[in-house]
Amino acid sequence: MGFAILLLTLFTFMIKDSEVHANPELRALMDLKVALDPEDKYLSSWTIDGEPCDGSFEGLACNDKGQVANISLQGKGLYGKLSPAVAELKNLTGLYLHYNSLYGEIPVELAELTQLSDLYLNVNNLSGQIPPEFGKMENLQVLQLCYNQFIGSIPTQLGSLKKLSVLALQSNQLTGAIPASLGDLSMLMRLDLSFNRLFGSIPTKVADAPVLEVLDVRNNSLSGNVPLALKRLNERFFFGNNLGLCGSGFMHLNECNASNNLNPSRPEPFGPGSTGMPTREIPETANLRLACNQTHCSNSSKSHQASVVVGAIVVTIALCVIGILTFTQYRRRKQKLASSFEVSGNPVITDQAKGVGRKNGSPLISLEYSNGWDPLADSRNFSGNNQEVFQSFRFNLDEVETATQYFSEVNLLGKSNFSATYKGILRDGSAVAIKSISKSSCKSEEAEFLKGLNILTSLRHDNLARLRGFCCSRGRGECFLIYDFVPNGNLLSYLDVKDGDGSVLDWSTRVSIVKGIAKGIAHLHGHKANKPALVHQNITAEKVLIDQRCNPLLADSGLQNLLTNDVVFSAVKASAAMGYLAPEYATVGRFTDKSDVYAFGVIVFQVLSGKRNVTNLVRLGAEACRFQDYLDPNVHGRFFEYEAAKLARIAWLSTHESPDERPSMEAIVQELGNFSSCL
Repeated sequence: MGFAILLLTLFTFMIKDSEVHANPELRALMDLKVALDPEDKYLSSWTIDGEPCDGSFEGLACNDKGQVANISLQGKGLYGKLSPAVAELKNLTGLYLHYNSLYGEIPVELAELTQLSDLYLNVNNLSGQIPPEFGKMENLQVLQLCYNQFIGSIPTQLGSLKKLSVLALQSNQLTGAIPASLGDLSMLMRLDLSFNRLFGSIPTKVADAPVLEVLDVRNNSLSGNVPLALKRLNERFFFGNNLGLCGSGFMHLNECNASNNLNPSRPEPFGPGSTGMPTREIPETANLRLACNQTHCSNSSKSHQASVVVGAIVVTIALCVIGILTFTQYRRRKQKLASSFEVSGNPVITDQAKGVGRKNGSPLISLEYSNGWDPLADSRNFSGNNQEVFQSFRFNLDEVETATQYFSEVNLLGKSNFSATYKGILRDGSAVAIKSISKSSCKSEEAEFLKGLNILTSLRHDNLARLRGFCCSRGRGECFLIYDFVPNGNLLSYLDVKDGDGSVLDWSTRVSIVKGIAKGIAHLHGHKANKPALVHQNITAEKVLIDQRCNPLLADSGLQNLLTNDVVFSAVKASAAMGYLAPEYATVGRFTDKSDVYAFGVIVFQVLSGKRNVTNLVRLGAEACRFQDYLDPNVHGRFFEYEAAKLARIAWLSTHESPDERPSMEAIVQELGNFSSCL
């Protein structure tokens, strides 16, 4: 009997093994899993007897031919290596492994993925050199390798990536010169080489890249004349902390003189020389001094060489001092910022993911605020605790862009007439909703804008959407508000639904939602030591978000304090069209706390009836306690009449024509607190 079981086990293993070998993609995925997740903590859904394209493999998507096309494992806490087996996934178009703790070198076999368009390996612990073989990846559009430990030079072969639009190599340990071949990238829009150890000049060929919109070379050792072509980028050319750069027409740059002007006969790094022939004999980490032939290098130049040596020593000492000060300042800023970005309370986030967030900190190295639109630059506006609070809320544009995959349409959650909202993943792995607001929609007076930001940062309540931070980008002309992502949509999506489709709310959930909304509004209306009394002004079912515990969170609280009057009025018109606007607004033209109470009453009617449009029949039925006239039939009689009658009465009183007859939110919260069955 035991021998038979052994034979059966062996036979089963042989079948599975033959299946794996018959499916090269499955075999590659198993090898990839072992390397990425050596202890099988995070990729347990990837099994040897599974089917990669049936939806069971976490983070995996297939094309219409049943081939693996996308791997999205960002922020999963992975701490292994990238296996060469990934090259067997020949149809892969997207590889997203950012915000993990991967280490080791990039396998050169990765370059065999010629269909790959998006490669995100940023914010890991990867090391070694960037493979020159990447130049073969002809379909690559986005290459994100920033915030790692890469060394060596930037491969000149990257200039062959004709479809590349984003190249992000910042915050590594790259040396050598900027390859002029990058100027051959006809589709390149964003090039970020900041916070490395690059030297030499900025190649004119790169400056002439036809669609280049952003060039960031901050914190390197670049020198020489900045090409005039870069003036067209305006504020999107970042060059700070390169002491050797010079040029006319650039703010904060000195004009070039004879000593720092480039010799016109000197070839650019890795570019065509004066003879028109490529200067490939210059090594990738070359010293860019002109070669010195015997006829021009005589003994008479020794004194000049001595002065150069002395000058070099002085400059080196100065650079060391500046570097120490800059690094110290960066560490302080990083520690302060890193401590402010808490991991989301979303239970999907594992403890390990939280650990990764705390361990690696936050890559907010250089804030996007700068001259032209920096509402926080003047410390006289706010000081002490307020200034410290603002610093802890400030995000960096690079993190916002990376979190949303450069505002990809795939991550777009919704648009309004003044904003767009995207889903994003932060470095700690937590999901966020990022609301983009154009500068033209924000208050123009900095003091008023700051006051509005101060109000937003003061709002903390279990029934208010939590603000994680903000970022004002002068270059993009936008302000970004970063909130915790709320997974279950808004209350509007639970209205006018058909019975049995899974979106019908049971009675206790409806009561809980009403109570939560009331508590959130009451918190806004109340005056606290660190928060003024606020009126929301735009309460609708669409503004009530539902989290994974069916807890309601009121969105856009205090937002009107950032926006221009025109934008606020536009929102008022939309609210009126949906029936949430209190009737007295037409005569007095302003909002009060009783305006919010009116909108709350409309929402209670919507929750009770399950309908988006609250008819007069619903109101009359609530007034007469005729449940059949106003209660959602999808409840199927499973409700408490006492609670239904009391909620209907609260809704009726809250929507009274006269604001004086409406109860306060504090009184409503007390009334709802007397419910016995749903506490």
